[in-house]
Amino acid sequence: MKAMILAAGKGTRVRPLTYELPKPMIPILGKPVLEYLIEYLARYDVREIMINVSYLHEKIEQYFGDGRRFGVQIGYSFEGTMVDGVIVPQPVGSAGGLKKIQDFSGFFDDTTLVLCGDAIVDLDLHAALAEHHRNGADASLIVKAVRPEQVSDYGIVVTDSNGRINSFQEKPAPTAALSRWASTGIYLFEPSVLEQIPSGQSFDIGSELFPLLVKRGLPFFAQKRDFSWIDIGKVSDYWSALQRVMQGGMAEFTMPGQQIRRGVWAGLNTRIDWNGTTIRGPVYIGSGCEIESGVTIIGPTWIGNGSRVCAGSRLSRSVLFDYTCVQPASEFDDMIVCGNYAADRDGNSVHVAEASGRQTWRDARAGVPVPTLVAGEAAEAARATASVAAQL
Repeated sequence: MKAMILAAGKGTRVRPLTYELPKPMIPILGKPVLEYLIEYLARYDVREIMINVSYLHEKIEQYFGDGRRFGVQIGYSFEGTMVDGVIVPQPVGSAGGLKKIQDFSGFFDDTTLVLCGDAIVDLDLHAALAEHHRNGADASLIVKAVRPEQVSDYGIVVTDSNGRINSFQEKPAPTAALSRWASTGIYLFEPSVLEQIPSGQSFDIGSELFPLLVKRGLPFFAQKRDFSWIDIGKVSDYWSALQRVMQGGMAEFTMPGQQIRRGVWAGLNTRIDWNGTTIRGPVYIGSGCEIESGVTIIGPTWIGNGSRVCAGSRLSRSVLFDYTCVQPASEFDDMIVCGNYAADRDGNSVHVAEASGRQTWRDARAGVPVPTLVAGEAAEAARATASVAAQL
């Protein structure tokens, strides 16, 4: 079996986290989401992996290289072009990305597992593959039951009594949903499926390829499975994922660093002034961090490497990306601080230059003034914030 990881999107619904990182590189417990996926594939002896890349592609390629240190082989398919010396991402759709690779080299000559690069799973892949073959399926879609009030967040799959897929509903209202089985973005394809994808054009798996498979009557089945699935679809998902894994919600996630007190882990070269300081776990304090006196930290909270939490500040159920300096007497509750932006658990974000009141921060690496918005960035920040809020 081979694998394809979809990683070409811009991750607009996860802004501001994706202003400087491609979505698959968003960290959970200090590791990119994509790293967990590659380790998962290696555990099931899936050794040949293709990744389509586009937006900030170099950050993925430089981190993972050819895959040798993970015990796999990784190849990349770049989707974009260069205009006047500037790389312009041009994704060709999830199905189009598969077809581009197939037309180029015929790589997908065996059953292929297709995964989205923004999710973490613990699916029993051996059982899924066995059912795929037992059904005589050309394509299998892994689905998971969701609560009735959640169906409007997902693509919903409708099947007959044998599991054969009849139709789809995209984010239906709870009263209109014909099932509670949500697509997880995990697929098993035979090479024949790729023959259905047109060459040289943008084509999507969910909205175009799947309805085409149903229309043409190909053996296309849903597999109803109960497994852990963390989908980083939007900022609120990321915040919830960190809360879940830090509280031990998934067995394969272990806190890095050394446990220095009950519920408190720290990396190397970290300094904590315990004078008037309260830390209630689970809390991780990264390498090279400084926690000044009189600080209150309530978990689950993640403090990235090289960060500094100044005197009298309070952090509660929050995430600080690397090199964040929380200013004295600041308060961050249910927040994510990522570079020049802070976002609340619902995805509403603010730029550091516009921060006010008791939520102020800066880059911990230099004692420089708070940065101002560069030309055009304020408008982009406003548009992004409005866009994120509209999609939640």
